Amino acid sequence: MQREQKRDIKSMPLSQLEKELSDMGERPFRAKQIYRWMHVKLARGFDEMTDISKSLRERYRELYSYTCLEQVRMQESESDGTRKYLFRLPDGNLVESVWMRYRHGNSVCVSSQVGCRMGCRFCASTLDGLERNLLPSEMLDQVYAIQLSTGERVSNVVVMGTGEPLDNYDNLLTFLRMLTDGNGLNISQRNVTVSTCGLVPQMYRLADERLQITLALSLHAATDEKRRELMPVARRYSIGELMEACRYYFAQTGRRITFEYSLVGGVNDTDRDAEELSALAGPLGCHVNLIPVNPIEERNFVQSERARIRAFQNKLEKNKINGTIRREMGRDIDGACGQLRRRTMKAQEAPCSLQSIGGNDTC
Repeated sequence: MQREQKRDIKSMPLSQLEKELSDMGERPFRAKQIYRWMHVKLARGFDEMTDISKSLRERYRELYSYTCLEQVRMQESESDGTRKYLFRLPDGNLVESVWMRYRHGNSVCVSSQVGCRMGCRFCASTLDGLERNLLPSEMLDQVYAIQLSTGERVSNVVVMGTGEPLDNYDNLLTFLRMLTDGNGLNISQRNVTVSTCGLVPQMYRLADERLQITLALSLHAATDEKRRELMPVARRYSIGELMEACRYYFAQTGRRITFEYSLVGGVNDTDRDAEELSALAGPLGCHVNLIPVNPIEERNFVQSERARIRAFQNKLEKNKINGTIRREMGRDIDGACGQLRRRTMKAQEAPCSLQSIGGNDTC
């Protein structure tokens, strides 16, 4: 007879935990007590919950799994202090996270899936396809583990690591609500950004939640023809459909959309591309985040020259579009999404150690 799988207590919102424990006959305060240990004190297991009896802790351990990620590797940039973390999940899979220090506070970039099935041609995360979705607890614990590692509070979270967040919609939504819950870390929704390559139905669903997060659309091209060359998802949803979804999101939330635009040398970085991008961003009042592409060995894409990037930005500004060039952080520590995980997996398959893994990528 197959043993019943334990439920993941760290993925339970407070209201669900309250019902769980109430059904067990626990006193009303117990759920908030445990929730605080998990999501405020960041306890790494039931044994750290010192004001709960040993017998009760043992009962919870028998009933529930308690997700804590294992740090496999941490690389710290000598130039700007950015940290790249590689974590092992309970099932042995690996995910990446990045910690960045800014003047306005510390930011963490988290992964939402193990791998990715979107197939964007300039991204290392998608090369091996999708392994599985992350649970809310596995997304949360990336933030928690990094906060414990650095000893500093995280004030901003971006869901822009490995995976397509809206392809893991239900777990993502639970994660967002728990991350911003006043009973947990209580990070402001306005300090949370979620990226998407453009899954239109999920964009409408997210808009209807009326959260105050920032939605970042990975656009990367301003015409359907060029976008289809870079992003297979563009074969399912046209730019016209995307822009309509963006208009709906703004109407429902009042939150300005950000366009993420990776500049690929000789592909999408011409003056004409800038004009076409301006025509899309202008009516929506979008901010444009220009990203010098991270070359990966499996593709022949190259980063646009610095002068071309500046010229592209200047063209946007002349068209009254607010465009910024993403600051390249962690360039010396495998900063690009998916590359540290992929290199580690290759190293595990080959007769060499992790010490041999190098790189010069950027987040």
